[in-house]
Amino acid sequence: MKKHHRVILGTALALGAMSVHAKTYVLTDVQNNVEVGNWKTAGANYTIEQKVLHGGKQEGSKVITITSPTGLTIALSPTRGMGLLHAEGKGVHLGWKSPVTEVVNPAYINLESRNGLGWLDGFNEMLVRCGYEWTGHPTTADGQIYTLHGKVQNTPASYVAVEIEDKAPFAIHIKGLIKESTFKKTDLQTMTELTYIPGESSFKLHDVLTNHADYAHDYQIIYHSNFSQPILEEGAKFLAPVSEVSPFNDYAKKGLKDWQSYLGPTQGFDEMVFNLKPLSDKNGNTMAALLNKNGDKGVAIAFNTQQLPVLTLWKNTDTLKQGYVTGIEPGTSYAYPVTIEREQKRVKQLAAGQSVSFDLTYSLLSDRAQVQQVEKSIQQIQGKTAIKQVETPIAKE
Repeated sequence: MKKHHRVILGTALALGAMSVHAKTYVLTDVQNNVEVGNWKTAGANYTIEQKVLHGGKQEGSKVITITSPTGLTIALSPTRGMGLLHAEGKGVHLGWKSPVTEVVNPAYINLESRNGLGWLDGFNEMLVRCGYEWTGHPTTADGQIYTLHGKVQNTPASYVAVEIEDKAPFAIHIKGLIKESTFKKTDLQTMTELTYIPGESSFKLHDVLTNHADYAHDYQIIYHSNFSQPILEEGAKFLAPVSEVSPFNDYAKKGLKDWQSYLGPTQGFDEMVFNLKPLSDKNGNTMAALLNKNGDKGVAIAFNTQQLPVLTLWKNTDTLKQGYVTGIEPGTSYAYPVTIEREQKRVKQLAAGQSVSFDLTYSLLSDRAQVQQVEKSIQQIQGKTAIKQVETPIAKE
């Protein structure tokens, strides 16, 4: 197997020191009143382009696309919290087809509509950051509405820069600063970073969340990672080393015995969610994967349980038009409302001036050897630990 195709668990956090020899292109900088529109640059094995979209609810939205002919095409939107729209390469598409077909500008979204479900009006990305001030299902508490999955995904970046290293392997870094700053409430700021080496079949995320306030503040995050065809299909399977699985609610109970396998598109299938307790190696590294039925296509997500201690599996195998998709979701919390997560002690806190990092590696798997390597890595972590199936949900909304 070619070296650049390997999926290596230990590299999930090992990005290494970034070269100081890099060309930097600042595309957005609110402090210096910089806003670049359509823009493009290219190298020997890549192009990077920013486009400003027009028309409908995507008016003014920006999309940055990295294209590597021998590797991946990766698209993200600075307008939508630096969320990843999709990635693809070698005949494999990572992402899904939502009824929401536009890259919706947050200016057209009311998060409090539908009793706090307005977030769904823009939901179509491969990777959505749910947080950071709060996440989970909507609820009303503390005199405010905690809307579905927080605000960061519907917050345009205040700073966006493209950095391209000028020495091999010519890594590309896309950075974006997302501010959740509200008078009397919070000043959480997250510097997101996507790193991609042209020609490779994986990319890394390195996010640094900092509390810029003079007071401690809670935080939550779920990395809502969503996939569909050609990987998701009848007979596809989910793999992750876990010690325990439980249904999110009573509806998910009936799917507990088949929690790792998938149906094809199914009319009337409501979403089933499962709460998982991931296992890891001695350094906290672990991996979750979605594999197709034939075992020759897939996607793997490597993360660290010291940063992201819980894992949610979202199965939404509805019809293709309605949204045939599954979500692999490492996080600090499950998707219950923040009130429940507080009660069960999963809400974390940052002291004034404190920062915390989150590192994930996404790998596209395009042949049987790559799939088998991921299966082996997951099995090594699972070892002889039996997966405990708990039939009672850990909480009730």
